[in-house]
Amino acid sequence: MKNIRLNRFGTGLGLSMLLAAMFQNTACSNDASPPNILFAIADDWGFGHASAYGCNWTKTPAFDKVASEGLLFQRAYTPNAKCAPSRACILTGRNSWQLKGAANHLCYFPSEFRGWPEVLSSHGWHMGHTAKGWGPGVAVDINGKPRQMTGKAFNARTAKPPTTGIGNNDYAANFDDFLDTAPDGAPWCFWYGAVEPHRAYEFGSGVNKGGKSLQDIERVPSYWPDNETVRNDMLDYAVEIEHFDAHLGRMLDSLGRRGLLDNTLIIVTSDHGMPFPRSKGGAYEASNHVPMAMMWKNHIESPGRKMDDFVSFIDLAPTIIEVAGLDWESTKMAATSGVSLTDVFRSASGNANPARDHVLIGMERHDIGRPNDVGYPIRGIVTRDALYLHNFEPDRWPACNPETGYLNCDAGATKTSILNARRLAGASMHWSLCFGKRPEEELFDLVSDPDCVNNIASLDSSTSRLKMLRERMEDQLRKQEDPRMFGNGKIFDEYPHSNPNNRGFYERFMQGERINANWVLDSDFETTPMVR
Repeated sequence: MKNIRLNRFGTGLGLSMLLAAMFQNTACSNDASPPNILFAIADDWGFGHASAYGCNWTKTPAFDKVASEGLLFQRAYTPNAKCAPSRACILTGRNSWQLKGAANHLCYFPSEFRGWPEVLSSHGWHMGHTAKGWGPGVAVDINGKPRQMTGKAFNARTAKPPTTGIGNNDYAANFDDFLDTAPDGAPWCFWYGAVEPHRAYEFGSGVNKGGKSLQDIERVPSYWPDNETVRNDMLDYAVEIEHFDAHLGRMLDSLGRRGLLDNTLIIVTSDHGMPFPRSKGGAYEASNHVPMAMMWKNHIESPGRKMDDFVSFIDLAPTIIEVAGLDWESTKMAATSGVSLTDVFRSASGNANPARDHVLIGMERHDIGRPNDVGYPIRGIVTRDALYLHNFEPDRWPACNPETGYLNCDAGATKTSILNARRLAGASMHWSLCFGKRPEEELFDLVSDPDCVNNIASLDSSTSRLKMLRERMEDQLRKQEDPRMFGNGKIFDEYPHSNPNNRGFYERFMQGERINANWVLDSDFETTPMVR
């Protein structure tokens, strides 16, 4: 296990080995073989939007079952709120600033970093996935051969979708196909990678097809206008979450029929926040905070617990490697900053480990649309009562440049509503919060301001608090060898886009070339200069 080095809490290797030994002597003692694993990940599903969390406008009985018979995580976070870098963190157990080019969206995944699905495959596991695995981007080995980042694809089965915004993949039927091909006696792992609730949506489907009412929504976040358009958009998003959950329910039923439910570790989560302004592609509470539940019959103490410990996606890889009965050295994976969650499995309370009191977050280059293909670098730390962010390039536009359509924010009814309101009024609080430029430092009190709209970084009363959080964050980032801490952050902008059509997008667009950026609308592009 010498490759593990230090975890994100700064504890040494001895404790990690002790915890592993304790887990193998207790939680695994009932089985001679490791569990099967079902890893279910939605695309763009934000925290709290499940009935298990008390949400009245999104019904998720399958997720709720996993939570009630296992664990419901209250403080699970991705280090980077965009599809490819978030999933890279899940696969490798490393923060995105430790992953070279894989810190970026639409990247080339470095061949030196192995993921746990590849490791399981190499140790005899039956490994497969449906729909979205790691991506978007290109992943090849040192010989240029495409890598199976999440195993063999099972996508043959299709079904008529309930709305025009939902794809036709019959995820649950494809899971059954995978199970039918599983060798007798071999453990298996399946990656259920739904493409919902990623946009686009069928506008009005929440009301017209989902049987929902605009009044079901208790509160619209204060960084968006509270109007019928936004409420409809939120309900349409909810319909797609429920589609993901319905297929999860069918998968659980299939495991039950096959007698596999008791020895399957089930992990359900999302890659980042909802595809709305100030969420996906940002670094705020709504961006990085994700839903998560886990179930493993007879191996989780006091099932039905709500876990209040902070959990990062980098904790998933060491968890899976441990429950698979492997040690980190045998995996040939790069050192992880994550900490296995088996201590959480063993605990009988909602606070298993006092050291799990924070997470680190950040971002580099996400989507195209800035001069010279640069990103918007951020590092941050989240604690129980505060969010601190350092914006390294505050002169850049956070959601990409207005004249190229704010390309780091997917097109949708809420985005259009905010942009149109600003054009009509000449000024807009919602536009400033979602698209405007930001100061170098931001600090938010999560107790009084969970929406993160009141930056208190410049207040005299915040000086000591801000300094403490900054120093704590930077100390850990230096230990993790983050290039930003050593004056070499520009390296992230130098890693090439995996899609050649994206390179030089801003310059080509400004010279009159109209490139198809199909995730924004023509109306998203600003024709008048934006100052802040």
